[in-house]
Amino acid sequence: VQLQAFGGGLVQAGGSLRLSCAASGCTFSRYPMGWFRQAPGKDREFVAAINWNGGMTVYTDSVKGRFTISRDNEKNECYLEMNSLKPEDAAVYYCASKNWWKEGGMALATEYRYWGQGTLVTVSS
Repeated sequence: VQLQAFGGGLVQAGGSLRLSCAASGCTFSRYPMGWFRQAPGKDREFVAAINWNGGMTVYTDSVKGRFTISRDNEKNECYLEMNSLKPEDAAVYYCASKNWWKEGGMALATEYRYWGQGTLVTVSS
């Protein structure tokens, strides 16, 4: 299984970016997907997750109302639409896949099996 995250870049505060995660080597539609981020000197942080068909999503509080996770199972891709970006959103963003949806348990990085390489998001103030 390979996951490749892309779409990061430099954006001004208040701006938007759309991250994508392309999956290969698996039956993508079976697996919940998550996005995490890691800023320099900080632990990896959960951002959002989506179940296999997009019917369930969960977000960390700091991004609710600003970020939207979605997926296209036909294209084997998962997305993170980020709006109203803040300097504190700057980080390397990672996508990851998980074997099953766990209510209340999607934020644990250790439960994700496969990870993409990360894409850097920089937000200027």
